[in-house]
Amino acid sequence: MSLIPPTSSGTSQQTRAPSSMPVDNTEIASNFTTFLQLLTTQLKNQDPLAPLDTNQFTQQLVQFAQVEQQMKQNDQLSTLISLDKSAQSTVALTYVGQTVVVDGSTSQLSSAHKASWLLNVAKPATTTVTITDSTGQTVYSGSFAMNPGDQTFVWDGTNSSGKTWPPGTYKLTATAVDTSGQTVAVTTQTQGVVDSVDLTQDPPTLSIGGQDYGMNQIKKVVRSGA
Repeated sequence: MSLIPPTSSGTSQQTRAPSSMPVDNTEIASNFTTFLQLLTTQLKNQDPLAPLDTNQFTQQLVQFAQVEQQMKQNDQLSTLISLDKSAQSTVALTYVGQTVVVDGSTSQLSSAHKASWLLNVAKPATTTVTITDSTGQTVYSGSFAMNPGDQTFVWDGTNSSGKTWPPGTYKLTATAVDTSGQTVAVTTQTQGVVDSVDLTQDPPTLSIGGQDYGMNQIKKVVRSGA
């Protein structure tokens, strides 16, 4: 297990999915048709000696135009929402097979006995790291000196007594204090390969090491060989 200064470079990508409600024109179309029927009936049955007031007729025509315009706008909004969802799916699919860095505390210990996390502190501190397995059992604990900025913590799957833990999902918890004993905030990120994308979710979710993440949680895409 070791702390490694960051050496890989990546391109920050973050997609923010808009929140929207489906648009239904059924009620508007029904009201529109009823309005049209009433207006036509009124024109057919008006008294020739006392025709419909011009101002009132003009107001009704304006209402007619407004309803028609609203229906067209709703249709256009539905099209835009559909295009946005399609674009989100396309972007999500491009992440499959990519190594990414996401906000999170869980990482996958591979068969090569290597799990890594990216830790960050704002100032020099002594950081205590605790790793637990899927049942909550502590499998590793240790303290290290950290400098400000990002540093990669790599665990080789063994504890202080030399026991080797099997591949699987492990969670890291980190706390830190400065030289005066004051608590220092530690942010935790994890790196992994996007295994698959669930397009049935809105927005789509990415599967990384058995955990699901939103595209807005992706902080970096690590280039191959970096």
